[in-house]
Amino acid sequence: MTAIAATIALPRAVPPVLAVGPFLKNTICVTSGARAYVSAVHGDLGTSEAVAAFETSVEALVAELGVKPVRVAHDLHPDFASTRYALALDLPQVAVQHHHAHAAAIAAEHGHDGAVIGLALDGFGLGPGNQSWGGELLACDGPRYRRLGHLALLPQPGGDRAAREPWRMAAAALHRMGRGDEIAARFNPIPAAARLAQVLDKGLNCPETSSAGRLFDAACGLLGIHLVAEFEGQAPMALEALADRPRAMEGGFTLDEGVLDLLPLLARLDSCGDAALGANLFHGTLIEALARWAAEAAEATGIRTVALGGGCFLNRVLAGGLVARLGELRLTPLTAAKVSPGDAGLSLGQAWIAATTEDD
Repeated sequence: MTAIAATIALPRAVPPVLAVGPFLKNTICVTSGARAYVSAVHGDLGTSEAVAAFETSVEALVAELGVKPVRVAHDLHPDFASTRYALALDLPQVAVQHHHAHAAAIAAEHGHDGAVIGLALDGFGLGPGNQSWGGELLACDGPRYRRLGHLALLPQPGGDRAAREPWRMAAAALHRMGRGDEIAARFNPIPAAARLAQVLDKGLNCPETSSAGRLFDAACGLLGIHLVAEFEGQAPMALEALADRPRAMEGGFTLDEGVLDLLPLLARLDSCGDAALGANLFHGTLIEALARWAAEAAEATGIRTVALGGGCFLNRVLAGGLVARLGELRLTPLTAAKVSPGDAGLSLGQAWIAATTEDD
């Protein structure tokens, strides 16, 4: 028998499908009738041990439930071990966009079989054109979605290194403000800072991202919180711990044709000189910005249910504040309860999308 971490009552009975989950915090999910079964977390699929546990779990869960999946769902990213495994199976395959899956997981958990506005905030997920997504506003309805908007793009200098070096995202924010000439002096103790402005000017290994996780990192870097972190997420967790009275900054963001830009807030953080004040301004302004963003989408689409998915919603200050604000705007927020809002819950969303996909 395999370890089942969660059993989810689905909105209705669906065909049996297998979903193989993401790369980070991998879980798998199998549907049977009107239930979905989510495995325990196998870990990140970057080690042979985790991949072996993942493969064993797939075989054991399918056998335990006595089902024959009619299709398999996987992430868009072609290099994930889970994706390669799915592509090697003799089953019809459904490639599922990462943030669509986050929103679908929340909807499925709540038994919601209609359209939702998906507000998906995390560190990274591959977009359909190989873009780096992570701050997404989606209209989702079962297997279909469309992108309504995204966070304003920031360059990610050094690529994945920026996830563990928040000073890099702070430098990217300064560069976007037209203050690239301040980077070397501002981060003088860090050797790579001396040439980063030139790197940003030339766009060398600086992929643009809409990632909410990298937005958090930019705020941390500007406030001097863990400029170089020991692990991804260390700085944002410290930022959350400092936020005790979130308040929104007047004029802290702009909304333009679906693009939510918090550059005015980042500029304020750079000059506030107080990490606790900055943490409260960041959380309060982000909550208000996201709520208004969702409200605009609700007005445009007529969809008034908002699914909050992605690892950033592990932040209780953000999640709690946004749920309250959406309620004030007469929107219905859905949050994770039985499964994680982060990648550990992603396979449930993949499974629901694949199970509701009609064969061509």
